[in-house]
Amino acid sequence: MTRRPGNRPGGFPLGLDRLASTATPGNGAAREPLRPQRLLHQAAQDASRLAVPSGLGLDSAKVRQRMVQRLRADGVRSEALLAAMSQVPRHHFVDTALAIQAYEDTSLPIGHGQTISKPSVVARMIDLLFEGANARRDGQLGQVLEIGTGCGYQTAVLACVARHVVSIERVRPLFDKARTHLAEWRLNQVRLVHGDGMLGHGSRAPYDSVIAAAGGDDLPQAWLDQLAVGGRLVAPMVVGGGGQALMVVDRTSGGWSRHQQEAVHFVPLKSGVI
Repeated sequence: MTRRPGNRPGGFPLGLDRLASTATPGNGAAREPLRPQRLLHQAAQDASRLAVPSGLGLDSAKVRQRMVQRLRADGVRSEALLAAMSQVPRHHFVDTALAIQAYEDTSLPIGHGQTISKPSVVARMIDLLFEGANARRDGQLGQVLEIGTGCGYQTAVLACVARHVVSIERVRPLFDKARTHLAEWRLNQVRLVHGDGMLGHGSRAPYDSVIAAAGGDDLPQAWLDQLAVGGRLVAPMVVGGGGQALMVVDRTSGGWSRHQQEAVHFVPLKSGVI
């Protein structure tokens, strides 16, 4: 059975999802007029309850469900993955000023020249992992190596669907940010590593799945060597013309086979740590 982080069914603690108090368009209810500020008596009531107004509710579970519905309509097939993405609060992993965009299908800056990937890209790449030979029918990916932790969002999603996740980040401030984001979920099945992702993490190899959030001219041999027989790797790679495409690599007893997928655009793959 997949181990779920947090302390409630669905994976994360109570208190993160604040639903909108105003009616949404199309539900048949009268809408409260928009106001530039909350009325004084309403603000006093909120203060007395120690409640933070939730604005338009764009950080709510209902908005995440709409995101998941779009992903399902776009062809994402793994129900375990869709459940994970409905549980992980993406707005928790982006700057407060960007939280209103957290469930749009867009990448967002997380500092240091890096971005959090679009939900559709995260879903597509993990869904491809689920099609690998080592993916289990109970919705688990086994042991996963993630290259490029970033802010930790994809790591949290992987933690919901994998037995164990090793995630490597080369940029120390991002590593620290991800560690802070993930700490409160008590993810005992996640190991964060500040290191050179191009080298993988040989001490925990082999991996049933490898996923990378940066693309280079080729796939590092270390990733291929650390992939288990029956395992699958999904990563962006530079292809003809200088653009990037997702590359799927399956390892068999006879070697590795590659299959090019759709075009993508990721940050360049770099070596070393900073």
